[in-house]
Amino acid sequence: MTKYLLLKHYRGAPAAVNDVPMDQWTPEEVDAHVQYMNDFAARLEESGEYVDSHALSPDGAWVRYDGAGRPPVTDGPFPETKDLIAGWMVIDVDDYQRAVELAGELSAAPGAGGEPIHEWLEVRPFLGAPPAVE
Repeated sequence: MTKYLLLKHYRGAPAAVNDVPMDQWTPEEVDAHVQYMNDFAARLEESGEYVDSHALSPDGAWVRYDGAGRPPVTDGPFPETKDLIAGWMVIDVDDYQRAVELAGELSAAPGAGGEPIHEWLEVRPFLGAPPAVE
C-alpha cells in the first residue's frame, strides 16, 4: 500500500468545467458538495483506503526562524498555499492507478447548479524513503 495526497486547488490548475467559485454557490450547493466529500471519505474508510482529509481556511501566515525567540510572521504573499490550496485528502491504496481512479471520482463532486465540478486534483505519492545521495 502506498499513501497519496489528493490536493484540491482554489486555482493554479487548469480551469474546471464548472468553474464557479464556492463563495458564489447557494447554501444548498455547498451542503451538497460537503456531503459528497463526506460520503466519499466514508466509503474509502470502509474499504481501508482513507487516511485523513481537511478543508483549509484561506487564512494563514508565513513563519520562519530568525534567531532565538524571534520568529517573524507575515501575512503573505502565499503563492503556493493560501491562494491555491483548498484542501486535501490522504489515501492509502494498492497502486498509482487506484489513486488516479479515486482522484477522478473525487473530481466529480457537485458545485454550482448541482453539476459536477470536474476540477483538477493533484495526485502525489508520499516519499517512502529519503533519496539516496551518492
